Amino acid sequence: MIDLTGKTGVVFGVANKRSIAWGIAQSLAAAGMRLAFTYQGERLRENVAELAATLPGSLLFPCDVTSEAEIAAVFAGLERELGALALLVHSIGYAERADLEGSFTATSRAGFLTAHEISAYSLVGLARAAAPLLEKSGPGSVIAMTYYGSEKVAPNYNVMGVAKASLEASVRYLAADLGPRGIRVNAISAGPVNTLAARGIKGFTGMLQHAAEKAPLRRNVTLKEIGDTAAFLASPLASGITGEVIYVDCGYHIMAV
Repeated sequence: MIDLTGKTGVVFGVANKRSIAWGIAQSLAAAGMRLAFTYQGERLRENVAELAATLPGSLLFPCDVTSEAEIAAVFAGLERELGALALLVHSIGYAERADLEGSFTATSRAGFLTAHEISAYSLVGLARAAAPLLEKSGPGSVIAMTYYGSEKVAPNYNVMGVAKASLEASVRYLAADLGPRGIRVNAISAGPVNTLAARGIKGFTGMLQHAAEKAPLRRNVTLKEIGDTAAFLASPLASGITGEVIYVDCGYHIMAV
């Protein structure tokens, strides 16, 4: 059993009970970690607050990751309430629906910049703000969420695939930059999961079925499997792992056809 008792973490990206971020939070909490959560806008506050309330000792902060002021306010609050952090979970991704359909060459300049700012640059901004608190905890860990569409062309993933490629490169550069401070940075590349966000991708149901048929394990990954991998990466068991993309996709990425 992984024991994270006495450690604290912050999770960015919970939207509802089917979110990958929530699956990760459940595994971390089951291992004993005390968690803080963020939400963007009042529309999501109620959902996140209701879920957070099921985990004793949880904290809640508003945060729009495009706002440096809001990022600073979150980490000031975390320092005030927790003193230090052992873990930062980045499970954030966004692209305009119009840029996820049709031809990639039709991607707008504004849409390209938006996808990269929210899906990739936000990891850099959050890691920078979290670093002093992660350093205080001793060995700290940062975990980001990515997808195989960063490496291979996935239908209707378009600009998000390019943004995820940027995210994965950022993981490597952050790992090199923060490693001397005892902070590890890794990404989990999860197979398709039936989340609310994923349903916004045209043809997602077909992608889900195809992955289950072609993956060596002949099924789709579960939220618990993704969450348990995050708990492992946050634990001393993964103390020698940084700058990596860990695939949790039932082996789908190894298949050529």
